[in-house]
Amino acid sequence: MALGDNAGLILETAALQQPPLLGGPHISCAWAEVLDEIPAVDHNGVAHAIQVPRERPLTVYVDGRELVTLLTLGARPEWLVVGYLRNQRLIADARELASIVVDWELGAAHVTRREGARATDPGESHPLGGAGCNLNAGFASWIVHMDAMDLRQSPRMQISRDDLFAMLGTLRKFDSIFQRVGTVHGCALFCGTELWLVVEDVSRRNAMDTVAGWMALHGIGGADKLLLTTGRVTAETVMKVALNGIPVIVSRKGVTSMGRDLAVRLGMTLFGRAADHKYLCYCGADRFGIETGGTS
Repeated sequence: MALGDNAGLILETAALQQPPLLGGPHISCAWAEVLDEIPAVDHNGVAHAIQVPRERPLTVYVDGRELVTLLTLGARPEWLVVGYLRNQRLIADARELASIVVDWELGAAHVTRREGARATDPGESHPLGGAGCNLNAGFASWIVHMDAMDLRQSPRMQISRDDLFAMLGTLRKFDSIFQRVGTVHGCALFCGTELWLVVEDVSRRNAMDTVAGWMALHGIGGADKLLLTTGRVTAETVMKVALNGIPVIVSRKGVTSMGRDLAVRLGMTLFGRAADHKYLCYCGADRFGIETGGTS
Protein backbone atom coordinates (compact mmCIF):
# COMPACT_ATOMS: atom_id res chain seq x y z
CA MET A 1 0.00 0.00 0.00
CA ALA A 2 1.08 3.60 -0.52
CA LEU A 3 -0.02 6.22 1.99
CA GLY A 4 -0.88 9.78 1.09
CA ASP A 5 0.94 12.85 2.41
CA ASN A 6 -1.25 12.99 5.51
CA ALA A 7 -4.07 11.17 7.27
CA GLY A 8 -7.42 11.06 5.50
CA LEU A 9 -5.99 10.03 2.14
CA ILE A 10 -4.63 6.72 0.85
CA LEU A 11 -3.37 6.22 -2.70
CA GLU A 12 -2.54 2.72 -3.83
CA THR A 13 0.14 1.89 -6.41
CA ALA A 14 -2.25 1.72 -9.37
CA ALA A 15 -3.57 5.20 -8.60
CA LEU A 16 -0.08 6.63 -8.11
CA GLN A 17 0.86 5.37 -11.56
CA GLN A 18 -1.90 7.36 -13.27
CA PRO A 19 -0.50 10.42 -15.09
CA PRO A 20 -2.15 13.82 -14.65
CA LEU A 21 -4.66 14.85 -17.28
CA LEU A 22 -2.88 16.35 -20.28
CA GLY A 23 -3.82 20.01 -20.44
CA GLY A 24 -5.24 19.97 -16.93
CA PRO A 25 -4.99 22.87 -14.48
CA HIS A 26 -2.01 23.83 -12.37
CA ILE A 27 -2.83 22.92 -8.78
CA SER A 28 -1.22 23.70 -5.46
CA CYS A 29 -0.47 20.96 -2.96
CA ALA A 30 -1.81 22.46 0.25
CA TRP A 31 -1.34 20.44 3.42
CA ALA A 32 -3.20 20.71 6.69
CA GLU A 33 -3.31 18.86 10.01
CA VAL A 34 -6.46 16.76 10.09
CA LEU A 35 -6.65 16.09 13.86
CA ASP A 36 -6.98 18.37 16.89
CA GLU A 37 -6.56 17.54 20.57
CA ILE A 38 -9.31 18.76 22.89
CA PRO A 39 -10.18 18.26 26.58
CA ALA A 40 -13.12 16.08 27.56
CA VAL A 41 -14.54 14.60 30.77
CA ASP A 42 -15.87 11.05 30.74
CA HIS A 43 -18.86 9.53 32.58
CA ASN A 44 -16.70 8.92 35.65
CA GLY A 45 -15.63 12.55 35.83
CA VAL A 46 -12.11 11.77 34.60
CA ALA A 47 -10.47 14.39 32.37
CA HIS A 48 -8.89 13.30 29.11
CA ALA A 49 -7.12 14.88 26.16
CA ILE A 50 -8.68 13.30 23.08
CA GLN A 51 -8.16 13.61 19.36
CA VAL A 52 -10.98 14.75 17.08
CA PRO A 53 -11.14 15.57 13.34
CA ARG A 54 -10.15 19.15 12.60
CA GLU A 55 -12.97 20.66 10.58
CA ARG A 56 -12.13 23.93 8.82
CA PRO A 57 -13.85 26.25 6.33
CA LEU A 58 -12.57 26.53 2.77
CA THR A 59 -14.12 29.32 0.73
CA VAL A 60 -13.98 28.73 -3.02
CA TYR A 61 -13.52 31.73 -5.33
CA VAL A 62 -13.99 31.32 -9.07
CA ASP A 63 -12.30 34.07 -11.08
CA GLY A 64 -12.33 36.24 -7.97
CA ARG A 65 -16.00 35.71 -7.12
CA GLU A 66 -17.08 33.83 -4.02
CA LEU A 67 -18.95 30.63 -4.86
CA VAL A 68 -19.25 28.41 -1.78
CA THR A 69 -17.71 27.64 1.59
CA LEU A 70 -16.96 23.96 2.14
CA LEU A 71 -16.35 22.53 5.61
CA THR A 72 -13.60 19.92 5.33
CA LEU A 73 -10.66 18.12 6.89
CA GLY A 74 -8.59 19.31 3.95
CA ALA A 75 -6.75 16.05 3.20
CA ARG A 76 -6.51 17.10 -0.47
CA PRO A 77 -8.49 20.33 -0.90
CA GLU A 78 -7.62 20.86 -4.58
CA TRP A 79 -9.25 17.57 -5.52
CA LEU A 80 -12.26 18.45 -3.38
CA VAL A 81 -12.71 21.76 -5.20
CA VAL A 82 -12.46 20.21 -8.67
CA GLY A 83 -14.85 17.43 -7.67
CA TYR A 84 -17.32 19.90 -6.24
CA LEU A 85 -17.31 21.93 -9.45
CA ARG A 86 -17.66 18.76 -11.51
CA ASN A 87 -20.46 17.26 -9.41
CA GLN A 88 -22.38 20.53 -9.33
CA ARG A 89 -22.17 20.61 -13.14
CA LEU A 90 -20.23 23.90 -13.07
CA ILE A 91 -17.54 22.31 -15.24
CA ALA A 92 -17.69 19.35 -17.61
CA ASP A 93 -13.93 18.84 -17.87
CA ALA A 94 -11.00 19.75 -15.61
CA ARG A 95 -9.26 21.30 -18.63
CA GLU A 96 -11.72 24.19 -18.39
CA LEU A 97 -9.69 25.30 -15.36
CA ALA A 98 -6.34 27.06 -15.52
CA SER A 99 -5.40 26.74 -11.85
CA ILE A 100 -6.56 25.88 -8.33
CA VAL A 101 -4.53 27.41 -5.51
CA VAL A 102 -5.42 26.72 -1.87
CA ASP A 103 -4.21 29.05 0.91
CA TRP A 104 -5.01 27.64 4.35
CA GLU A 105 -3.89 30.82 6.13
CA LEU A 106 -6.77 32.59 4.40
CA GLY A 107 -9.03 29.53 4.25
CA ALA A 108 -9.46 30.14 0.54
CA ALA A 109 -9.29 28.21 -2.73
CA HIS A 110 -8.76 30.42 -5.76
CA VAL A 111 -9.97 28.88 -9.02
CA THR A 112 -9.09 30.46 -12.34
CA ARG A 113 -10.90 29.35 -15.47
CA ARG A 114 -9.34 29.36 -18.90
CA GLU A 115 -10.48 32.28 -21.01
CA GLY A 116 -13.61 31.34 -22.91
CA ALA A 117 -13.96 27.97 -21.18
CA ARG A 118 -17.36 28.81 -19.76
CA ALA A 119 -19.59 31.74 -20.51
CA THR A 120 -22.01 31.20 -17.61
CA ASP A 121 -21.20 32.81 -14.27
CA PRO A 122 -21.56 30.04 -11.68
CA GLY A 123 -22.43 32.59 -9.02
CA GLU A 124 -25.55 33.54 -10.95
CA SER A 125 -26.72 30.16 -12.23
CA HIS A 126 -26.11 28.16 -9.03
CA PRO A 127 -26.84 29.00 -5.37
CA LEU A 128 -24.01 30.13 -3.13
CA GLY A 129 -23.26 28.43 0.16
CA GLY A 130 -24.38 25.00 1.10
CA ALA A 131 -22.33 22.70 3.27
CA GLY A 132 -25.56 21.21 4.64
CA CYS A 133 -27.51 18.15 3.62
CA ASN A 134 -29.53 19.67 0.76
CA LEU A 135 -28.50 19.41 -2.87
CA ASN A 136 -26.55 22.51 -3.87
CA ALA A 137 -27.26 22.16 -7.58
CA GLY A 138 -30.84 22.43 -8.82
CA PHE A 139 -32.58 19.08 -8.64
CA ALA A 140 -34.48 19.83 -11.84
CA SER A 141 -31.17 20.29 -13.67
CA TRP A 142 -30.04 16.83 -12.56
CA ILE A 143 -33.28 15.23 -13.74
CA VAL A 144 -33.03 16.89 -17.16
CA HIS A 145 -29.56 15.41 -17.69
CA MET A 146 -30.28 11.94 -16.30
CA ASP A 147 -30.67 10.26 -19.69
CA ALA A 148 -27.09 11.25 -20.53
CA MET A 149 -25.95 9.49 -17.34
CA ASP A 150 -27.71 6.20 -18.14
CA LEU A 151 -25.16 3.48 -17.34
CA ARG A 152 -26.95 0.60 -19.07
CA GLN A 153 -24.87 1.19 -22.19
CA SER A 154 -21.54 1.27 -20.34
CA PRO A 155 -19.26 -1.80 -20.15
CA ARG A 156 -20.71 -4.26 -17.65
CA MET A 157 -18.56 -4.66 -14.56
CA GLN A 158 -19.23 -8.01 -12.87
CA ILE A 159 -18.79 -8.66 -9.17
CA SER A 160 -19.17 -11.80 -7.05
CA ARG A 161 -19.99 -12.22 -3.38
CA ASP A 162 -16.36 -13.12 -2.65
CA ASP A 163 -15.23 -9.98 -4.50
CA LEU A 164 -17.53 -7.85 -2.36
CA PHE A 165 -16.36 -9.36 0.91
CA ALA A 166 -12.71 -9.05 -0.18
CA MET A 167 -13.15 -5.32 -0.84
CA LEU A 168 -14.70 -4.77 2.58
CA GLY A 169 -11.87 -6.76 4.16
CA THR A 170 -9.26 -4.66 2.35
CA LEU A 171 -10.56 -1.46 3.93
CA ARG A 172 -10.53 -2.93 7.44
CA LYS A 173 -6.73 -3.25 7.21
CA PHE A 174 -6.06 0.49 7.08
CA ASP A 175 -5.24 2.72 10.02
CA SER A 176 -8.00 5.16 9.22
CA ILE A 177 -9.12 8.32 11.00
CA PHE A 178 -12.47 6.64 11.65
CA GLN A 179 -10.82 3.70 13.40
CA ARG A 180 -8.82 6.05 15.60
CA VAL A 181 -11.27 8.83 16.44
CA GLY A 182 -14.49 8.29 14.48
CA THR A 183 -16.62 11.26 13.38
CA VAL A 184 -15.73 11.06 9.67
CA HIS A 185 -17.07 9.48 6.49
CA GLY A 186 -15.01 7.65 3.90
CA CYS A 187 -15.18 6.74 0.23
CA ALA A 188 -13.05 4.17 -1.56
CA LEU A 189 -12.59 3.83 -5.30
CA PHE A 190 -12.00 0.33 -6.67
CA CYS A 191 -11.03 -0.60 -10.22
CA GLY A 192 -12.62 -4.02 -10.53
CA THR A 193 -11.64 -5.46 -7.15
CA GLU A 194 -8.36 -3.51 -6.84
CA LEU A 195 -8.33 -0.64 -4.36
CA TRP A 196 -7.06 2.62 -5.88
CA LEU A 197 -8.02 5.45 -3.56
CA VAL A 198 -9.47 6.09 -0.08
CA VAL A 199 -10.59 9.51 1.14
CA GLU A 200 -11.97 10.46 4.56
CA ASP A 201 -13.69 13.75 5.37
CA VAL A 202 -16.26 15.24 7.70
CA SER A 203 -19.06 14.44 5.25
CA ARG A 204 -19.70 11.71 2.71
CA ARG A 205 -20.36 14.49 0.20
CA ASN A 206 -16.83 15.88 0.54
CA ALA A 207 -15.32 12.41 0.31
CA MET A 208 -17.24 11.68 -2.91
CA ASP A 209 -16.32 15.05 -4.39
CA THR A 210 -12.63 14.48 -3.58
CA VAL A 211 -12.67 11.10 -5.36
CA ALA A 212 -14.42 12.72 -8.33
CA GLY A 213 -11.84 15.51 -8.38
CA TRP A 214 -8.97 13.02 -8.49
CA MET A 215 -10.69 11.19 -11.36
CA ALA A 216 -11.23 14.44 -13.27
CA LEU A 217 -7.64 15.61 -12.79
CA HIS A 218 -6.30 12.28 -14.09
CA GLY A 219 -8.79 11.71 -16.89
CA ILE A 220 -10.07 8.53 -15.24
CA GLY A 221 -13.34 7.01 -16.47
CA GLY A 222 -15.76 5.21 -14.17
CA ALA A 223 -17.13 2.33 -16.28
CA ASP A 224 -14.93 -0.31 -14.60
CA LYS A 225 -15.00 1.31 -11.15
CA LEU A 226 -16.89 0.70 -7.90
CA LEU A 227 -17.43 3.28 -5.17
CA LEU A 228 -17.67 2.13 -1.55
CA THR A 229 -19.06 4.65 0.92
CA THR A 230 -19.52 4.56 4.68
CA GLY A 231 -22.54 6.86 4.41
CA ARG A 232 -26.16 6.28 3.50
CA VAL A 233 -27.05 6.26 -0.19
CA THR A 234 -29.39 9.12 -1.05
CA ALA A 235 -30.55 10.49 -4.39
CA GLU A 236 -27.65 12.94 -4.27
CA THR A 237 -25.16 10.09 -3.76
CA VAL A 238 -26.53 8.20 -6.76
CA MET A 239 -26.50 11.29 -8.96
CA LYS A 240 -22.89 12.16 -8.14
CA VAL A 241 -21.64 8.61 -8.67
CA ALA A 242 -23.56 8.26 -11.94
CA LEU A 243 -22.25 11.60 -13.22
CA ASN A 244 -18.74 10.14 -12.96
CA GLY A 245 -19.76 7.02 -14.89
CA ILE A 246 -19.42 4.59 -11.95
CA PRO A 247 -22.02 1.80 -12.22
CA VAL A 248 -21.72 0.15 -8.77
CA ILE A 249 -22.19 1.65 -5.28
CA VAL A 250 -21.57 -0.25 -2.05
CA SER A 251 -22.63 1.31 1.25
CA ARG A 252 -22.12 0.20 4.81
CA LYS A 253 -25.37 1.99 5.65
CA GLY A 254 -28.81 1.95 4.12
CA VAL A 255 -30.51 3.57 1.15
CA THR A 256 -33.40 5.97 0.66
CA SER A 257 -36.30 5.08 -1.60
CA MET A 258 -35.43 7.90 -4.02
CA GLY A 259 -31.81 6.83 -4.08
CA ARG A 260 -32.83 3.31 -5.00
CA ASP A 261 -35.36 4.47 -7.61
CA LEU A 262 -32.77 6.67 -9.31
CA ALA A 263 -30.24 3.85 -9.31
CA VAL A 264 -32.81 1.62 -11.05
CA ARG A 265 -33.57 4.34 -13.59
CA LEU A 266 -29.86 4.85 -14.29
CA GLY A 267 -29.06 1.16 -14.67
CA MET A 268 -26.81 0.97 -11.61
CA THR A 269 -26.06 -1.75 -9.07
CA LEU A 270 -26.61 -0.76 -5.47
CA PHE A 271 -25.57 -2.61 -2.28
CA GLY A 272 -26.32 -1.53 1.27
CA ARG A 273 -25.80 -2.79 4.82
CA ALA A 274 -22.56 -4.32 3.57
CA ALA A 275 -20.52 -5.47 6.57
CA ASP A 276 -19.64 -8.61 8.52
CA HIS A 277 -20.29 -10.88 5.52
CA LYS A 278 -23.79 -9.54 5.09
CA TYR A 279 -25.32 -7.23 2.49
CA LEU A 280 -28.49 -6.27 0.67
CA CYS A 281 -28.54 -5.86 -3.12
CA TYR A 282 -31.23 -3.28 -3.80
CA CYS A 283 -30.99 -3.26 -7.59
CA GLY A 284 -28.77 -4.26 -10.51
CA ALA A 285 -28.34 -7.89 -9.44
CA ASP A 286 -27.53 -8.79 -13.07
CA ARG A 287 -23.99 -7.48 -12.37
CA PHE A 288 -23.73 -9.63 -9.27
CA GLY A 289 -22.98 -13.35 -9.00
CA ILE A 290 -23.44 -15.17 -5.69
CA GLU A 291 -20.85 -17.79 -6.65
CA THR A 292 -17.16 -17.23 -6.02
CA GLY A 293 -14.66 -16.16 -8.62
CA GLY A 294 -16.52 -13.26 -10.16
CA THR A 295 -14.68 -11.33 -12.85
CA SER A 296 -14.17 -7.63 -13.13
